[in-house]
Amino acid sequence: MPSVKRRGPSWQATYRGPDGRERTKSFPLRAEADRWVTDEVANMNRGVWIDPRAGKVTLGEYAAQWRTIQVHRPTTAHEVERYLRLHILPVLGHRPIADIRKSELQAWVKGRSAMLAPTTVEVVYRYLAAILRSAVQDRLMASSPAVGIQLPKRAPRRIEPLPIPTVEALVASAPDRYRALVILAAGTGMRQGECFGLTVDRIDFLRRQVTVNRQLVLVPKTGPEFGPPKTAASYRTIPLPAVVVEALARHLRDYPPGHDGLAFTNAASKPIRRTGFSYHWRKATETAGAPAGTGFHALRHFYASLLIRAGESVKVVQARLGHASAAETLNTYAHLWPDSEDRTRAAVDDMFGAAQSVKAVAH
Repeated sequence: MPSVKRRGPSWQATYRGPDGRERTKSFPLRAEADRWVTDEVANMNRGVWIDPRAGKVTLGEYAAQWRTIQVHRPTTAHEVERYLRLHILPVLGHRPIADIRKSELQAWVKGRSAMLAPTTVEVVYRYLAAILRSAVQDRLMASSPAVGIQLPKRAPRRIEPLPIPTVEALVASAPDRYRALVILAAGTGMRQGECFGLTVDRIDFLRRQVTVNRQLVLVPKTGPEFGPPKTAASYRTIPLPAVVVEALARHLRDYPPGHDGLAFTNAASKPIRRTGFSYHWRKATETAGAPAGTGFHALRHFYASLLIRAGESVKVVQARLGHASAAETLNTYAHLWPDSEDRTRAAVDDMFGAAQSVKAVAH
């Protein structure tokens, strides 16, 4: 039975936990002791009791255990390990997990913001918040302090697709071995890893389609290997324009499929590493006069702009790019669709243009 007894100048509250062990705590006032022991017993009755000793586990100790049981892709597992080692544990790893306060997390976010881009701060914070949520579920703490934390705002970025002449110059500037790779990305919107991981059996030359159901990922210390696409929505079939079909056929004639049937390989007929390809890409962008910092992903934006210019709907663009939702597509490319004012002007101009043509014929 719980009890509150006088012990010298203090009041000692005692109760027996679900594990059969006694918990004792002293208070200067009897009312405080009564309140504490009543709350602890009520928590046991509701099934939400937290062992006070459990929260003494440090964030570093718990994070090490948490990381080993997560079902992460190899690349994600490496990212989690690196972010913990470089940005979370040096600041918070020594703290008992139940003692971490919201103010500490906010100060940590501010400190990381001084050295990391806003998007990276957000990713690191999400991992930390996931660890704290797991600690709550494991009954190490009653609630997570990672609630209502203000993250740095991302600077608004307006996608400006590459002009057609620039893309043509990139194709011309790319090494012959990678020229079809550039055409494939510009003509299908496939991500870099999806292009690198394309195998011949995923290309249907008869139906002029390409199936995207995996990508080539670079796993630290082991090398490139096949992995699932970025998201569930990334599994898709993309129609191949004639220019892409011709480029792929010509490429496979000149550079036979390599390891595991890969359509694109490096000069040693091995899977392409992003680091090695970036050298050739940088040279191509410089020769083509592309804007500074133009990445391979710019070809994906270019493809999206072509679909929008051709009048394709948001749902079609979403499906071709493998976006998880139409909202993601609109958030990225909404400014490329003609607005209602443009459509109104075009409708009126078309109507009056047609009327004037009829008059001219009548006269």
